[in-house]
Formats: sequence, C-alpha cells, structure tokens
Amino acid sequence: MEDNIGPRWRKASYSGNGGGDCVEVGNAARVVLVRDTVNRDGAVIEFTPDAWRTFARAIKHSEAG
Repeated sequence: MEDNIGPRWRKASYSGNGGGDCVEVGNAARVVLVRDTVNRDGAVIEFTPDAWRTFARAIKHSEAG
C-alpha cells in the first residue's frame, strides 16, 4: 500500500526572515525530505531517518566546534 499523504513541510529553525539561504524539511513515509524554500518546485533531497539524524548531528557538532 502506498502512502499518498503529502509531506508536512516546515522551515528550518536556522532560516532567517530575509528569504536568503532557507530550506524546508518534510516528513513522508519512511523518509525525511529537504527542499529549497525559494524554489519549492525544484529538487528534493531524500534521507533515511538514520541518515538524517547523522547529518543533523554532524552539522550541530561542526557549529559547536
């Protein structure tokens, strides 16, 4: 059975109000999606939940150091 419910997109917490380098993250069936806020019809990157956690953790550690 295929899940036809669209992802619920949310703007990344680090996105500014100036409309610059913004991304949105969406959850879909068994994947985490990332897209450009300015070009919502453009490419979407898919991550497995484990890959997304690894990516997010690496970004947080790079900002802290």
